[in-house]
Amino acid sequence: MKQIIISALVIAFCASCSEKKQTTMEKASDTTAITPKLELYTLGNKNGLKMTVTNFGGRIVTLLVPDKNGALGDVVLGYDSPEQYLTNSGVYGAMIGRYGNRIAKGKFTVDGMEFQLAINNGVNSLHGGPKGFHNQYWDATPIKNGEADALELHYISVDGEEGYPGTLDVKVIYTLTDQNEVVIDYEAITDKATIVNLTHHSFFNLQGEGVGDILNHQFIINADNFTPVDDGLIPTGEIKSVKGTPFDFLKSHTVGERINNDDQQLKFGKGYDHNWVLNKMEAGALTLAATVTEPTSGRVMEVLTTEPAMQFYTGNFMTGKDIGKGGKPYLYRSAFCLETQHSPDSPNHENFPSTLLRPGEKYTQKTIYKFSVVK
Repeated sequence: MKQIIISALVIAFCASCSEKKQTTMEKASDTTAITPKLELYTLGNKNGLKMTVTNFGGRIVTLLVPDKNGALGDVVLGYDSPEQYLTNSGVYGAMIGRYGNRIAKGKFTVDGMEFQLAINNGVNSLHGGPKGFHNQYWDATPIKNGEADALELHYISVDGEEGYPGTLDVKVIYTLTDQNEVVIDYEAITDKATIVNLTHHSFFNLQGEGVGDILNHQFIINADNFTPVDDGLIPTGEIKSVKGTPFDFLKSHTVGERINNDDQQLKFGKGYDHNWVLNKMEAGALTLAATVTEPTSGRVMEVLTTEPAMQFYTGNFMTGKDIGKGGKPYLYRSAFCLETQHSPDSPNHENFPSTLLRPGEKYTQKTIYKFSVVK
């Protein structure tokens, strides 16, 4: 892969001093005939955090954050090089669309017209289909968001792509702030009525990617309710209280504490793979959705979002066959995902918040992954 320097200037700061030093944001571009469009961008902040993003699927490839001793570690699963994402079917670190999560039998109706989506998860459609946004090249532009490093990603999903109506024009901005936040801002407009549910799909392990399971991670989820599913992980339409169930994370619990309980919902998901309905004083307000603490490293991750719901997945379908960074197998339950979203299959449930986007409207959402250490 050939390294080339682009013109955007990045101002970085020493973590332990106020002296400025100038670096450049680098774009690694593969110039072979096989992948001429593949690019890799690096963002940094004054505290030494670094994040690399590839324009293929808008994927976060690495995210280096400090532990309680100040040692940086990569907390997202993935591959050593962006080329490997081209030949692997997973969604590690990817931008997901046009519709994150599942739609039952890939069918929905808009204004009396039924649409059939690509089927790629049993009889259902998942994460926008096999050629969803995670498998597309995005136009990437390094920018400054205030004083912070940022990367603007742009993609136009044409009318009929994977069965979705309307041409959808999507812009996503990743920002790495000096407050140790990964901020993701989303915008989309359409020329025909369509459905939109964008999300981000990093697989996290706060001990470090490939370092053991995540059963000791401690979770708080700000949600009184969740949406039960059938055996195909499609919501039944019920919005159920978490009280008295293994889905109650209003107070801190480790992942492993109840994940193997004799509970039908856990059996359907082979663990946690469910949608929590977040507590919101006001629809669309940026609020704290979850706090995750890993006691060994001392790393803490907070998730804030404007979205009404969040999928919590505990790596129940990971088998060790997928070989990740440094040749490490990614084992059963060795990562978790927190995907901020509208509820799965919302177009087929009138009691769920709508995901319909019409011409003249703008889809917007913001999600923040904020990192710190135990004090």
